[in-house]
Amino acid sequence: MLQLGTILHSRGFSISIIHTQFNAPCPRNHPDFNFIAVPDGLPDHLISSGNIPAILLAVNANCHTPLKDRVAQMMQSEKPNGKVSCIIYDEYMYRAESVAYSLRIPSIMLRTNTVSTFLARDFVLRLIDEGQIPLQGNF
Repeated sequence: MLQLGTILHSRGFSISIIHTQFNAPCPRNHPDFNFIAVPDGLPDHLISSGNIPAILLAVNANCHTPLKDRVAQMMQSEKPNGKVSCIIYDEYMYRAESVAYSLRIPSIMLRTNTVSTFLARDFVLRLIDEGQIPLQGNF
């Protein structure tokens, strides 16, 4: 995603990265980007659980309103050459689609995985449904 931002920036686009506090990117690696943190509301016990599906569900639920508010603020403070042109989001931040729709901004979901990743994810979800993971007990 940051590589796409770099390409778009090289073509003259201004890039703003709205991110959660959980697993935040390092702004020093992309000094020309504007990094904006939104609260994710993730409790420590959820983060330390390693339950990625639960973390993703919580992030999407908790970040919808802060994301919408922040993008709306950006739109209100637009300069002639600084218009919010599009929201590009990855498949895990699926609530960004409804934010874009409600604010009438075009959006694009970027999926950077392969068929094998899709199949592996499907298999992992089945293992979770069957109670085989996460593993129980002491190791």
